Amino acid sequence: MKTRPAGIGNTNADWMGSLPSKLSAMPLKHLAVPGSHDSFTYWVDVHAPVGPDQKVYVKYLATMFSVLAKKVMVKWSMTQNLTFKEQLEAGIRYFDLRVSSKPGESGNEIYFIHGLFGHKVCDGLLEINTFLNRHRKEVVFLDFNHYYAMGAEHHVYLINMLKQVFGRKLCNNCAVESITLDYLWQNKYQVIVFYHHPSAQGIPVMWPGNKIPAPWANTTQPNKLTQFLETTLRERAKQGSFHVSQAILTPKANTVAKGLVWGLRSYLVERNLPTIMSWVEAQRPGQEGVNIITSDFVELTDFANIVIKLNNLLGTCATILIKCASIQL
Repeated sequence: MKTRPAGIGNTNADWMGSLPSKLSAMPLKHLAVPGSHDSFTYWVDVHAPVGPDQKVYVKYLATMFSVLAKKVMVKWSMTQNLTFKEQLEAGIRYFDLRVSSKPGESGNEIYFIHGLFGHKVCDGLLEINTFLNRHRKEVVFLDFNHYYAMGAEHHVYLINMLKQVFGRKLCNNCAVESITLDYLWQNKYQVIVFYHHPSAQGIPVMWPGNKIPAPWANTTQPNKLTQFLETTLRERAKQGSFHVSQAILTPKANTVAKGLVWGLRSYLVERNLPTIMSWVEAQRPGQEGVNIITSDFVELTDFANIVIKLNNLLGTCATILIKCASIQL
């Protein structure tokens, strides 16, 4: 398998800006957009405490067998190998973000987290903003959907950070059907932030979580996963939201126990990728099709390329969809 996606090297760095005009005029909810699951887990800090997102038994094991337990956790916590910059250049435009403060640490600093603490959120956002400054027609979805050890002051800190880093690039919450690439380009918007917490209610540039449902299969079996993805696509709301198809397998405690020394990538992801990618390749975007698709280890296949190329299927029916959207509006 490939260790770097075809998108590395800026091949997909400007894919949105390169779409034909019929597609840039189409609601973004009808386009196929590649995303990453647990997007910022390419590095985790083995010297930091176990994260507050972990179950009690994991914290217990980490306390009893600190060094060994954390080495295992690294193998099962990391779901990506590429930095934000590399993911963006590969064509990834949706980012699944879980964040936390560090209990006991003074101040309001926020970190990315998945079992173990990762980079500071501020550093990741600045990296994304640098890319967007260089690629003015590219648009990203930032989905902040899990928060740990965060009080009101932490949410204020994070929301203000998002405003300060992205400024006028932030798109105001509005009707999903009105969001086209043409609309975003015209207004110089490049960032849509989804904030799944009451702290963001009433803040125009923070979109509520219910506008980007991401049904979770919670299975280790690829066939059950694809069945779930099909079912949830059929049940996708006709109006009012984007849609995330999480093409990921989720390890259970006994999965980790069986594949302890191999880790998530070797034991669960690589062996099941052919089945998952076959499902992805068979999809079609559009009014009743896929929208955002997420994957673990996006560099293991041409994942981003495959999802982006699904948009070629829209060329013939773009005019019909645009007319439908205008009628709805």
